[in-house]
Amino acid sequence: MVFARPKTLVSWSSGKDSAYALHLARRSGELEIVGLLTTVSSSFDRVAMHGVRESLLQLQAEAAGLPCRKVPIPWPCSNAIYDEEMARALRAAKDEGVTHIVFGDLFLADLRAWREARLSGLELQGVFPLWMRDTAQLAREMLASGLAATLTCIDPKKLAPSFAGRAFDAELLAALPAGVDPCGENGEFHTFAWAGPMFERSIEVTPGATVERDGFVFADLLPSARSRCVPAGVDCAPAVASCGPTSCVPAASGDRATCARRARPVRGSV
Repeated sequence: MVFARPKTLVSWSSGKDSAYALHLARRSGELEIVGLLTTVSSSFDRVAMHGVRESLLQLQAEAAGLPCRKVPIPWPCSNAIYDEEMARALRAAKDEGVTHIVFGDLFLADLRAWREARLSGLELQGVFPLWMRDTAQLAREMLASGLAATLTCIDPKKLAPSFAGRAFDAELLAALPAGVDPCGENGEFHTFAWAGPMFERSIEVTPGATVERDGFVFADLLPSARSRCVPAGVDCAPAVASCGPTSCVPAASGDRATCARRARPVRGSV
């Protein structure tokens, strides 16, 4: 007898951890991955916290061969509003037969408990393929798999602003100061994944401005001219990104002109 695999969404931040969680979930063969679920700041058209343009999120979804459910959230965003909008998106997914949600969380027990409590109230189940992995070993495993990513957001209280825009690679891992998690799980940095075994093809990006905003440093990425020519067919339907239980923080705004008006360029940035 053949049993149907549980229909599953991946909580998609646009970064390396959710991307690798997608890869492992697919490789296990135990789940039917039917889409991505991402919170997007409606004020900035960016993935919450990571600062990634919505156009790049679209390209990721197309490269992964999955539809993307976007959950628009305002700025500022209270926890109550975040919970309400995410619950709305999850209820809609459940109505369509989704029973499981994959997360790329690594070791923050309070965050996992928060997620599981909210899923339980909706009779959904969380899946955590990366949970309690040694993060130094995991980072090397990601790179060995062919995953490629760029640091798009830095917490300058934890890591020097000069790390913004750097590639997530062996050289970066060697350069991280003592006490900084190799996967940035304590919020030291966030990334944009643009290549790897979870994608059918890589996503070409061009570096944009690096700005400081709301206590964070953001390195903007733009789709290259070639990446903008995307075949039609991938739908990023309105649905939530992953800012977690704390207040949602958006990235620098839309285009460079807007960024220049609203954010202070970081010295030495490109």
